[in-house]
Amino acid sequence: MDKIYFEALGCDKNRVDLEKALHILVEKGYLLTDNKYEAQIIIINTCAFIDSAKDESFETINELKSLKKDGKCNLLIVLGCLSQISNEEIKSKCPEVDIILGAFSADKILKAIEDYKQETISIIESQSDNYYGKGRIITASHNYEYLKIADGCSKGCAYCAIPLIRGKYRSYDIDDLVEEAKGIAKAGIKELIVVAQETTLYGVDLYGKKMLPTLLKRLCEIEEFKMIRIMYTYPEEITDELIEVIKNNSKICNYIDMPIQHINNDILKAMGRRATKEDIISTINKLRENIPDIILRTTLLTGFPGETDEAHDELIEFIKDIKFDRLGAFKFSPQKGTKAYTMPGKVSENQKEKWYNDIMSVQQEVVFEKMTSFIGKEIDVMIEGHFSKSTLYLARGYMDAPDIDSFVFIDTDKDLQSGDFVKVKITNADGYDLIGEII
Repeated sequence: MDKIYFEALGCDKNRVDLEKALHILVEKGYLLTDNKYEAQIIIINTCAFIDSAKDESFETINELKSLKKDGKCNLLIVLGCLSQISNEEIKSKCPEVDIILGAFSADKILKAIEDYKQETISIIESQSDNYYGKGRIITASHNYEYLKIADGCSKGCAYCAIPLIRGKYRSYDIDDLVEEAKGIAKAGIKELIVVAQETTLYGVDLYGKKMLPTLLKRLCEIEEFKMIRIMYTYPEEITDELIEVIKNNSKICNYIDMPIQHINNDILKAMGRRATKEDIISTINKLRENIPDIILRTTLLTGFPGETDEAHDELIEFIKDIKFDRLGAFKFSPQKGTKAYTMPGKVSENQKEKWYNDIMSVQQEVVFEKMTSFIGKEIDVMIEGHFSKSTLYLARGYMDAPDIDSFVFIDTDKDLQSGDFVKVKITNADGYDLIGEII
């Protein structure tokens, strides 16, 4: 049977889609390989959130298409978000691509391959249905995995292309999600990360009310999970019930990822955001009052059309005052088809870069101060890996999401395995990371 090599680009939600497509193929006897030179089929799952993501997608296609000449590959498939909105551009720029499928094509990939083998013709599909695959292939060798609970978004933020790519917000059935989570747990995963374009609105379209608290309580019943983490929440949608569920369930990390984008009310309004500065501050205060050790992570957007020095200065003062535990930022990139694409008041690239550096410089001071506050505390951490020919281990606690946050370094003679949980006492802070010793 043919061997498949795949490249997963973009966000964790995108990877989940790919894993469901791969499951269908493996069920039919196809084999996966991490050696691209021995693969008969190459699948590239693309991203198109911003221009740099589109560029990376095309670069990957151009790199791998050469294997149709130099390797064993005879079938090159491109799917995902770029395919959903730019399939004709892919076909024009990369004629070596044999099959182009949209962002909702997990259930169509098998038929597409079989049809291609029989007819040797290109296939273009960009459906936007709400297929939910109940099977998945866990493709990454780590101890955490993502549970995608919904697709699309109906918020309509002026800068965001997600509704154009993924459509309106659509929740998945709660029973299906719990069953999928059980399958993830049986694969040995210790940390489950709940994701969607927005997790806090989960269930409103299906059940007429927010069901994230209910879903979380059911996920907590799955014994194998040691940590459950919530990402992509919106400040105006965080309810008292959700806060109580986080507070009262020890498996749920005291960690909230809450992208706010900005704090100036004029900019927030222009962005199409629903929360005001006052709403955001109120939500932050409520979270910290109810869960004193909660870790708050946010993401900011700088250089949005119309942003002024005064608005930027307000944002900087807010960062200093609120002291987010974790913070990321990105520079505004106009996306065709969004409201912001034609907005007046464009900000120069040099100004965006300066403001971005301002944000990250101030946040660095905040984080370094925050990290020293952990010295002397005892926390549970999960072992992530081990440095070769060393007694040094890499770990994460509830404070840090994988790939985007920090680590805890542990030096010990004990024989630990990836996925083990140990209690450590933090003895020092090293920039963004912590150093601990096993108790």
